[in-house]
Amino acid sequence: MANSSNDLARAGLPQTLIAIGATFAIVIYLLWQPLGLSGSADGPLLVALVFGGGYLVFGLLGKLFRGQFGSDLLAGLSIITAVLLGQYLAGTLVVLMLSGGEALEAYAVRRASSALEALARRMPSVAHRSRQGTLVDVALADIAVGDLVVVFPHETCPVDGIVVDGHGTMDESYLTGEPYMLAKAPGSATLSGAVNGDSALTIRAERLAEDSRYAKILHVMRESEQRRPRLRRLGDQLGALYTPLAVAIALAAGLISRDPVRFLAVLVVATPCPLLIAIPVAIIGAVSLSARRGIVIKDPAVLETVTGCKVAIFDKTGTLTCGRPKLVEIIPTSDFTAERVLQLTASLERYSRHPLAGAILDAAEAARLQLLEVSNLSEMPGKGLVGTVEGRSLRVTGRSKLLASEPGRAAELPPVSGGLECIILIDNRVAGTARFRDRPRDDSKQFIRHLGAKHHFERVLLVSGDRENEVKYLADAVGITEIYAGQMPEEKVAIARRETAANKTVYVGDGINDAPALTACTVGIAFGQNSDVTAEAAGAVILDADLRRVDEFLHISQRLRAIALQSAVGGMILSLGGMLLAAAGLLPPVAGAITQEVIDVAAVLNALRITLRPRSLTDY
Repeated sequence: MANSSNDLARAGLPQTLIAIGATFAIVIYLLWQPLGLSGSADGPLLVALVFGGGYLVFGLLGKLFRGQFGSDLLAGLSIITAVLLGQYLAGTLVVLMLSGGEALEAYAVRRASSALEALARRMPSVAHRSRQGTLVDVALADIAVGDLVVVFPHETCPVDGIVVDGHGTMDESYLTGEPYMLAKAPGSATLSGAVNGDSALTIRAERLAEDSRYAKILHVMRESEQRRPRLRRLGDQLGALYTPLAVAIALAAGLISRDPVRFLAVLVVATPCPLLIAIPVAIIGAVSLSARRGIVIKDPAVLETVTGCKVAIFDKTGTLTCGRPKLVEIIPTSDFTAERVLQLTASLERYSRHPLAGAILDAAEAARLQLLEVSNLSEMPGKGLVGTVEGRSLRVTGRSKLLASEPGRAAELPPVSGGLECIILIDNRVAGTARFRDRPRDDSKQFIRHLGAKHHFERVLLVSGDRENEVKYLADAVGITEIYAGQMPEEKVAIARRETAANKTVYVGDGINDAPALTACTVGIAFGQNSDVTAEAAGAVILDADLRRVDEFLHISQRLRAIALQSAVGGMILSLGGMLLAAAGLLPPVAGAITQEVIDVAAVLNALRITLRPRSLTDY
C-alpha cells in the first residue's frame, strides 16, 4: 500500500502547492501596506502567477494541442488576460480557484479511498515461517510457495494456502460474505485475509502474497480509485456550450465598452468552477455513499450510465435465488441407506467451500447426525472433494465430472432431473445421488416488477447455464418471461452483445463465470456472496447478497445525476448573472473573482448533499 505522501503526489500535489502559494501571495498583498512594507505589493502576486499560473496554463495548452477543449480553458484565458492587463490580484484569484478545485478533487479521492486503507491495515506485515520446527518472523514478501506458515489464534491469515496441521475454524466473511466460521482440517484451503479462530493452524503457502486473493482485491480497489470518473464528461459537455457563450459575452463587453478590463471581469466571473469542482465532488460523494451501503464502485462511469439502461439481464444462482440450495433428497444405491450416505458426506463437506456443502450440513444437523473424523482431505479441480471417513474412501463430485473420466458409470446413476445434484462414491462405488433446489429470494418477484415501474427497464432476461426446467421454474416464480437456459459463457456473451447493440444493458451475475458477459454489457454488476471482487469485468460489486442493495445502487445513481446537474447548471446560471453584471461594468475583476468563489461554495455544498443518506434508498 502506498503511503499517504505517495498518494498525495499521485493525486494532485502540484495543484495543492500552487493553491497554498496563491493563498500566501494574496494574504501578503493584502497586508503589504498595513505592515508598512516598501516596494511594490505586486511582487508576491507575480511570483504566484509566473510559477503557479504558468504551470496551470502550460497544462491547459497541452490539452488544447490535443484537441481537448474543456471548460477549464476559460480559467487559463483569464490568467493570461489578467497578466497582460496588469490585474495581478484577479489573476492570482483565478489561479487559486483553478488549483484549489483540482486539489479539492484530489483530496476527495483520497478520502474516498479509506476503505482501501482499511483493507491494507488488516493484512499482517510479517508471517510466522516454520522451518525444521523453528518459527521465524519474516516479511510477508519473503514467503515462497511451499513454505510452512503458522497462523496463531485470532490472527489474520497472511497467504492463500492449504492446512497441513491442526484443526480449527476461520472467518472468511470479510472476503466471501459467508456469515459463519468455516471448519479447517489438514487438506482444507485457506484464504489470505481470513481471521483464524481459537486454534493455531499450520498452512503450506500455495501462492505468493502478491498473487493472493486478498492482494488482488487491493489491486482492484487501487485501480478503481485511480480511474477518472466518466461523469466528468458531463462537465465537458456543459462546458462545450458554456465556454463559447462566456467568451462571446466577454468579447461583446470589451468591444462595446472599449474597455479590456470588462473583458477580463467577465472571464473571471465565468471561470467554470461549478463544473470543475462540484461534479467531481458529487461523484466521490456517491462512491463514498455506495461504499457505506456495501456497494464497491470500481468504475464511477456506471453511476452515470446505469440510469439510461433499458434491459436487465440476470444470472440465476445467487442473484434471484438465495444462493443457498436446500437438500431435497438423497437417492441411495441398494448397498447404502440415505442416512448413512448423508452422515459420511456431511462429515467430509464441513471442510468444503462448495455452495452445496452448506445444504448438506444443514440436512445433517436437522437429522441430528453425528459428524465423523476425516483424514486425507483434498479438493482437486475437476475431481471434486476426496477424503477418508472411518477408514472408507469418500468422493463427492458432479455427474459430468464423473462421466468425463469414467463414462462407463452412466448405468449406475439415476435419470437426470431438474435442479442441482452431486454424486457420492464410497470406496469407489456409487453410493447415492444428492439432489438440491435453490429457492427464489423472498423479494425477487417484487424486485423484478419494480424494475419496470420505477426504473423504466423495458425488458428483463434470465440467462443461466442450468437446465431449462430449473430455469423456467425460477422464471415463473419471479415473473420473468424471457429465459435462456443451458448457456455456456461464450453464449452468454453473445446474448449480452446482441442486447447491448440495441439498448443499454445491465448484467447482474456472480462476477466469475459471468465475467465475459459482464464486460459485454453497458453496466456489469458482480453480486452477492459468490461474487469475486477481483473480477475485472464488473463496474460495481454488491457485497451483500441482497437485491435491495441493487435497488440502492440504482437510486444512488439517479440521485447523483440529479444533484450533479443541479450543482453544474445552477452554478452556470449564477455565473451567467455575474457575467452580465461584469459586462455592464458593475462587477470589476477582483469583485468578480470573489463572487465566483461564493458561487463555487454554493455549488460544492449542494454537491455534498449526495453524501447525506436519505431515510430510505429503496422504494419496493
